[in-house]
Amino acid sequence: MLNDAIDLSQVRRALVIRLMHHGDVLLTSPVFTVLKSHAPHIEIDALVYHETREMLTLHPAVSHVFTIDRNWKKLGAWQRLRHELALYSSLKARGYQLVVVLNSSNRTTALVRLLKPRWSVVPDMPGSGRFFRKTFSHRHGLPPANTRHIVEMHLDALRRLGVYPAENEMRLAIVAGDEAERTVRRLLAGNEVRPGRFILVHPGSRWFYKCWPADKMAGLVNALHEQGWQVVLSGAPSAEEAAMIQAVKAGLGRPAVDLSGQLSLKQLAALIAQARLFVGVDSLPMHLAAAVQTPVVALFGPSRDKVWGPWRVAHRQVSLDLPCRPCNLAGCGGGERSECIERIPVRQVLAAVESLLAETEPRQAC
Repeated sequence: MLNDAIDLSQVRRALVIRLMHHGDVLLTSPVFTVLKSHAPHIEIDALVYHETREMLTLHPAVSHVFTIDRNWKKLGAWQRLRHELALYSSLKARGYQLVVVLNSSNRTTALVRLLKPRWSVVPDMPGSGRFFRKTFSHRHGLPPANTRHIVEMHLDALRRLGVYPAENEMRLAIVAGDEAERTVRRLLAGNEVRPGRFILVHPGSRWFYKCWPADKMAGLVNALHEQGWQVVLSGAPSAEEAAMIQAVKAGLGRPAVDLSGQLSLKQLAALIAQARLFVGVDSLPMHLAAAVQTPVVALFGPSRDKVWGPWRVAHRQVSLDLPCRPCNLAGCGGGERSECIERIPVRQVLAAVESLLAETEPRQAC
């Protein structure tokens, strides 16, 4: 039995910190759900990078989303200090009894020192110094690489405190909001796309070494068109993803509906929620699909699929059985191209799509 479990009745406010990318922040959403379920009286705040805030805004268990703007580091020393002090003052005023740090850094360690919560928990970092160890009341262990999903590792922070998640509390959650949902319904209607009756294909990723070649993605879309499916393309507004979308479209026998570069992240979540099935790679949109419970076909190359795979959603993970994967490198030899994903044949992905469609029920239009 855990002899240093915390007393949640003594916690009025808690802060959860995750300073990473969009998908990493979305994957923290069960932490808020679980903590709120076990202690409904607690006000739970989040601290994330500013550009990732939409992953948690409107979440029913989140009271306030505080943010750090990465652009602060481009400012002069005095302006940056002003922003940092304003953030610290806002956090200090909340009077947290508990701080949950989901990825440690010198910054988060110093912040916990300054906030002085009664309880705090952090992943136990091998070789960490005395300052780190003395800052936190609790530290939770980390499993060997590629053995445990990141959501479970996040929830291990709560388990270490004596808060044990129930099965029905562990799904991802994102709330797109009424405005985003209205915008998506309007876009679909304007393109004569029936909600729940189209397949959404998102070819890109922030890191292109995770991507399947555009000609193969075009081959998949052509095969889906031949089967009578309407296909919608989505993508980020970056120049690189726009070029990939254009390369996919150039290989199509007939046009797909292209909504790439037109959507906010909330709107993208709302669009994925309307799809019959999602096809993509290891990326934020794949996790958004899991959060809205749209069936997922995910292609994996070098990334650690046991850590980052689709979470608690009907899915197929498509990969090649190679002795070198998952290597977690930025392409073979660090060359920004990954043969383990580029060599996946179209027929293998199409078979995954067909079997998942057969296994899952058509989605009701929202």
